[in-house]
Amino acid sequence: MARFSRLNVYRTIEETGIVPVFYHSDAEVARKVVKACYEGGIRVFEFTNRGDFAHEVFVKLIRWAEAECPEMILGIGSIVDAPTAALYIQSGANFVVGPLLNPEIFKVCNRRQVAYSPGCATTSEIGLAQELGAEIVKVFPGGNVGGPSFVKNIRGPMPWTKIMVTGGVEPAEENLTAWFKAGVTAVGMGSNLFPEEVIRAGEWEKISGLCRQALAIIRNNR
Repeated sequence: MARFSRLNVYRTIEETGIVPVFYHSDAEVARKVVKACYEGGIRVFEFTNRGDFAHEVFVKLIRWAEAECPEMILGIGSIVDAPTAALYIQSGANFVVGPLLNPEIFKVCNRRQVAYSPGCATTSEIGLAQELGAEIVKVFPGGNVGGPSFVKNIRGPMPWTKIMVTGGVEPAEENLTAWFKAGVTAVGMGSNLFPEEVIRAGEWEKISGLCRQALAIIRNNR
């Protein structure tokens, strides 16, 4: 069962402005990364369902985080079907994110009062997601569907739209400034926040530093 309410999840995503997106098959590595993000000021984290037995890693991670990073809201990403969403909700996921929009996932999440941000790439998909109950819609892949100009043009006729863009986001001032000036509510950031060489070397403080840097840029653009 989710520890954090749906409203709390949405509010924290808006306040923080960044959701790290990460997967690793080694639970210990995942713990180190979550802790580094937590120390860097992050309070929402998306672990992705991208490997065999990923749910087993997630269970270990969320149990550990409850004690070691008590304010961290852990959710699950890369969810494309309702049964998988149900599995992770039962395992304690506080929110669900996907690369596509699946109405059946909305049924599972809404029944349990769990936030669901589906992946959308068109105006019609965004509108449907809102009709089905999405408070924050994920635009994916952000860098391929039109970049910041796409976000700006969506919010012109639909100014109530809250967008979390993933794909094509970097922890750099020019990149983040462009996205937030365009009107995103938050960004999801994966490999650019977790360079492979940093993970291999176990240089966790570098990840904390990138998080602090990104959060400072976001604050300056709000």
